[in-house]
Order: sequence, then structure tokens, then C-alpha cells
Amino acid sequence: MRSLGWILTVLFLLLVGVFGYFWFATKKLSEAPVTQQLPTNTVPPATIITENQIPPQQKNMPLTISSPAFKMNGLIPAIFTCDGRNISPKLIFSNIPVGTQSLSLTMEDPDVPKNIRTDGMWNHWVVWNIPPETIQIEEGKIPPGVIGAGTNKKASYLGPCPPDREHRYIFTLYALDSVLSLSPGSTKEELLHALAPHIIEKAVLIGTYNRN
Repeated sequence: MRSLGWILTVLFLLLVGVFGYFWFATKKLSEAPVTQQLPTNTVPPATIITENQIPPQQKNMPLTISSPAFKMNGLIPAIFTCDGRNISPKLIFSNIPVGTQSLSLTMEDPDVPKNIRTDGMWNHWVVWNIPPETIQIEEGKIPPGVIGAGTNKKASYLGPCPPDREHRYIFTLYALDSVLSLSPGSTKEELLHALAPHIIEKAVLIGTYNRN
């Protein structure tokens, strides 16, 4: 009987020890700091222009697009055309408005002879989802963003090459409140349809060129 009592006492002490160990461990785990982990499919927020990023002297000033290569309605130098190196001119973006999440850029020739294009339009450059902090595109460089297809079906810059007389070449910069979901190689028409509800502001630069 004494042996049985001793055995029961030992078992009771063992059970108390095990219970005490798990209680202590659980308490420590509950008191440990929790590290929050984001889901693996979390998408980082888009870059957005805030009011703090705009210098005081530029607030309330209109969005502009300009180029050191030519003035508004000025002659585009031949280096940027089919008669030269056919590279894009340097472009400068100023006064990006608050709330801009992306920029879009198009270049078009609205003076094409109707026997070549019935709509009289030739699209030379189509770009979207340019980061809103972009303030310039260097000469001959591919801009950051997504490149669309011009009238020639190529996703690249195509310089002026008027077949008959002086043509206008219109560069249009759009400040948008959204990043666009368009496939690379989309057309200007598809881009304009997608960006229409998201325009905060737009600006235009016009150059001319005559091969004669």
C-alpha cells in the first residue's frame, strides 16, 4: 500500500509539473510582441504627387510641356525627323498638378493628306504610365512607362516626315489621377478612351516641319 501511495504521489507531482510548464509557456507567448505581416499579394500604393512636393511659386500654375530644341509653333530641327537621326527631342514637364498618379504623352500629325489617311491623322508617339515625378525626357531616350503603337504599328518614336508641305506636330501631355491598365502596343485611340475619365490637366506643345 505504501508503494502504491508513493507511486500516486509521484504521478501527481509529474502532472502538476507538466501543467505548470505549458501554462508558463503559453503565458509568455501571449505576452510576446506581434509582428504584422502583409499578405504576399499586397500591391504597393501608386506614387502620387502631393501638395508638399510642389514649390510654393509653382502652386496654381498650369501644367506645361516644352522643349529646348524648338519653341511653341517653331521649326523642329531636322535631327529629330526622317531627314536626320529620327530621334525624339528633349521634353520638359513643369507644374505637375497635385493628385497626379501617372502621365501620358502623345505626338500626332493632323495635316496628313486625305489620300494617305482618310482621317488626316498620323500618330507618331504614344506613351502612358509615365511616373508622375518625371520632369523631363532626355533627347533620344525611351521614356519611362508603357509604349503604344503609332500609325506605322511600331511601338517607338517616329520623327516628322511630311510628304507634301509644312505639317504641325502636336505633343500632348496628360496628368491623370490613375495608373492605366492598357496592354503594351495599344493604339492612341485606345489610350484616349482609357484616360478620358482620369484627366486632371493637359498641356500641348506644337512644332512644325517642312521637308521642302
